[in-house]
Amino acid sequence: MKQIDLMPQSPSKFSPFLFIILMGAGFFSCKSNSIIQNPQDIQEETVNVPVNWTSSENNLKEIEQIQLKKEFEIESYRASQPRAFDIIHTTLDLAFDYQNQTVIGKAELLIKPFKYPQKTLFLNAQDFEVDEIIYTRGKEKKSLDSSYDGQELTINLPEELTEKDTFEIVLKYIAFPNRNPGTGSEAITDTKGLYFIDPLDTIPGKPTMIWTQGETMHNSKWFPTIDHPNERFTQKINLVVPDSLITISNGELVHQQKLGNGLRVDSWEMKLPHAPYLAAFAIGDFGKVKDSWEGIDLGYFVEKGFEKGAEKVFENTPEMIGFFSDLTGVRFPWPKYDQVVVRDFVSGAMENTTASIFMEELRLTEREAIDSEWDYIIAHELFHQWFGDYVTAESWSNLTLNEAFANYSEFLWNEFKYGEDQAKLKLIAETENYFAEAELKKVDLIRFQYADDEDMFDSHSYSKGGFILHMLREFLGKEVFYEGLNIYLTTHAFQSVEVHDLRLAMEKVSGLDLNWFFNQWFLDKGHPELTVKVDYSEPKNILISVSQTQDLERFPLFQLPIEISWYANENRFSKKFFLNKANQEFVLEVGESVDQVFFDEKKNLLAAVVIEKSAEEYRQQFQISKVGIARYEALDSLMAKEALEELGIIISQAISDDFWAIRESGLRILQGNTSWLDQNADLEDLIYSMAEKDLKNSVRAGAIDVLAEYNPVKYQSLFKMLSNDSSYLVAGSALMGLMAEGIDLEEEFLERFASETNFRIVIPMADFYIINPVKGKGEWFQFQLSSLSGEGLYFFLGYYGEYFSRFPEEGKSEAIVKLFEIMERNSKSFIRLGAFQALLAFTDEEAVVKELSRLAALETDSELKMYYQYFLEAIKSEN
Repeated sequence: MKQIDLMPQSPSKFSPFLFIILMGAGFFSCKSNSIIQNPQDIQEETVNVPVNWTSSENNLKEIEQIQLKKEFEIESYRASQPRAFDIIHTTLDLAFDYQNQTVIGKAELLIKPFKYPQKTLFLNAQDFEVDEIIYTRGKEKKSLDSSYDGQELTINLPEELTEKDTFEIVLKYIAFPNRNPGTGSEAITDTKGLYFIDPLDTIPGKPTMIWTQGETMHNSKWFPTIDHPNERFTQKINLVVPDSLITISNGELVHQQKLGNGLRVDSWEMKLPHAPYLAAFAIGDFGKVKDSWEGIDLGYFVEKGFEKGAEKVFENTPEMIGFFSDLTGVRFPWPKYDQVVVRDFVSGAMENTTASIFMEELRLTEREAIDSEWDYIIAHELFHQWFGDYVTAESWSNLTLNEAFANYSEFLWNEFKYGEDQAKLKLIAETENYFAEAELKKVDLIRFQYADDEDMFDSHSYSKGGFILHMLREFLGKEVFYEGLNIYLTTHAFQSVEVHDLRLAMEKVSGLDLNWFFNQWFLDKGHPELTVKVDYSEPKNILISVSQTQDLERFPLFQLPIEISWYANENRFSKKFFLNKANQEFVLEVGESVDQVFFDEKKNLLAAVVIEKSAEEYRQQFQISKVGIARYEALDSLMAKEALEELGIIISQAISDDFWAIRESGLRILQGNTSWLDQNADLEDLIYSMAEKDLKNSVRAGAIDVLAEYNPVKYQSLFKMLSNDSSYLVAGSALMGLMAEGIDLEEEFLERFASETNFRIVIPMADFYIINPVKGKGEWFQFQLSSLSGEGLYFFLGYYGEYFSRFPEEGKSEAIVKLFEIMERNSKSFIRLGAFQALLAFTDEEAVVKELSRLAALETDSELKMYYQYFLEAIKSEN
């Protein structure tokens, strides 16, 4: 499963209307605290007595408080699911009622007791209507008594059975996935398990689809099973579908048969065992791009008309499979690998065995795919095929054994394909995700107290976990680390694992005791908070003092390998030390005078480091460091300090840097300080050249933005030329540059772009229609609303609302109805937010305010609901 950032990044120079301050909200879904009465206590401390269990009035004795804490720890412990039975094989016959959005199913489960004799079988089956249950063992066949509470089937077996007894359960059922939907989590925004997308084909331009999403316990919304990650079975799924549609599922397509009446049955067989949550299928009118890797078939499925885009988006898949196979020493373990792009997916992507499903943002045209940067999510789901599918965390408490590896794969692929600098940029972004979350909660990475399984899908499991694996690699060395991964995978192939399995594999290879590392990083919470001071008074013997300032009553005293580096005669030198005290000093014998030493220059520590540096020292760091991420940090720190004098000195070097991210940052600085171009004609020429020729399209776009800010009239000919560029990033910035004051732009020129549906072109067009103003574009705005999705839709919504508020005769009433529909029904929080923001343009009408209040009350995202209420109260007070 891949998390995604819920708030899109603002495109350059888009309407300020869209960027109402978000009040610090993260807009993440919240689950009800059905088990832990006060889960925030569990987040901050390993175990705390819930508030309603303590009483300052009664002054409980200390011994009673200790007892309550211990009892609560036992009660709230999330054990791995006990294995009473083992499902050996599952066969499903599935048909679909599109009108009622139900699944008509027949399940045949081949089962045996796991170890101890059993008399009662429990199956997860959420929101079913169950027909007769048939039991078969050998020649014996009989109907069984059962009870059902709407979530779990309790089946009374005819006799006590042992681990030597294999039997079959057959049951027919109707599944109702839309009943009792949950609000999901930060990573998974809904819990229906199976989704009908426009089932009756009533939404223009939207295809009919069915797809599944089973993590965590959501596949039991459409078939009965033991829905826990430490279960494994082989499977066969027979799907009855309209003959015009395509199906994709786990394993291999072994048979297709036409049934008449326009129907067909597709049989998909999974011959290798996997966990229940990884079972999946997708049905739709897909186009397919065929590819392969060493005899393994690869398929990229996307809506018809987007095949060329899919070919580009997924083009690195074969190379990724080869890279990960070589890296782990385990050849891709499955018979095929499909990647499917669907509409309205409830997460970023999901790593179903042999068939990953992705959100619609990966549905790109051939031109849009030129600037595709989806390698990270493709690598993430692919690496799960080893870490999560081939070897699976035994419980959600151990989720990071799935997600940390998938998260770290994004770094590994970037390091291999694009270099260490780009990989480190991604890794640092992950640390920022974790540190932001750590402001609100600090929990053990492997944790056994939480309110809901979905709560495990956070930046601890993903971002922190991935960085910890990186630190383990840096400590052990690459060769030992990868050999340890091989032992971990081969030892536990097709099995469930816990964190100690990983530790033992690494210890077996390295010969080291790694309990200290795993205890402080995986089995405890928090991170080092380091204050670093450097004493240069003895230039040849520099003294580095490091203090761990985290609260040692709540968090570990960390043991950390640290690297100190310096430069002499343009050569880089470094020395490693080991920090294992609260306050520790290290003497660095450099042998010659150096201007500056660097603490963790390569950013290999997950630590909050405080080190006093002047703007001059950051300027020097930028100029002498050979480490891209250190130069990026220096530039970023100078921006934060608003050190314009130092930035002015290095700006030419920044926009000429080998690392594209530094060039981008340099251009952003220049965009806010274009007066520097008046002082340096060579700088202006360089930016012009970058706009035309830089190898990175995002850098070209940044250069155009600088020229547009500096002198748009002067460069309008360049902008007109680049508005036809093959890159939407470049063309969009060029068009936005043409929107500047002082440029008389013919409407005929712009109308050549009116049929475009990429938001980078649509936004400048919308801006032009509003500012000039151009009436008669109501239909165009309605068309774009139905065409856009994801971040593009979010950015467009503000313009949409503004246009119809200015020109109500163009279709104001229809626009308000559509915005209310998006606010009420869209599955993505940030899209609902965008609709709300757009509707603020119409709050002079009492009926609009009333409906906004009604929908705000129905909002399930608690942070978003608070945001709504804040603005609604302000509106009501004004009125």
